[in-house]
Amino acid sequence: MVICFPEGIDIYFENVGGKMLDAVLLNMKLHGRIAACGMISQYNLEQPEGVHNSMNIILKQVRVGGFLVFDHYHHYPKFLEMVLPQIKEGKIVYVEDNVEGLENGPAALVGLFSDRNVGKQVVVVSRK
Repeated sequence: MVICFPEGIDIYFENVGGKMLDAVLLNMKLHGRIAACGMISQYNLEQPEGVHNSMNIILKQVRVGGFLVFDHYHHYPKFLEMVLPQIKEGKIVYVEDNVEGLENGPAALVGLFSDRNVGKQVVVVSRK
């Protein structure tokens, strides 16, 4: 058995839902916090999946709060001012999943909704 969170998860940004949320709830730390912004795994399902480990919200006294990014959009210019220099200095690193060619775009899009990509999905149309 691999234990990825031996001390538990203190803070989790929820943007996937479904089985991922179920796994996270099992691994939450006592008094942990979940900021829920999306549930991408549920968007295109005819029958949305239920959350089976929700009892952990009570047992571990987890705070769960939802928010919409649009409510905070006025902070975006300040965010860019703070984050862009850190990205340029290599203090913040992000992952991109690059796919070559426009003809591979549809498959890359499908991959977003079926756990086939890691990080930000990019379709490289031309290297010119």
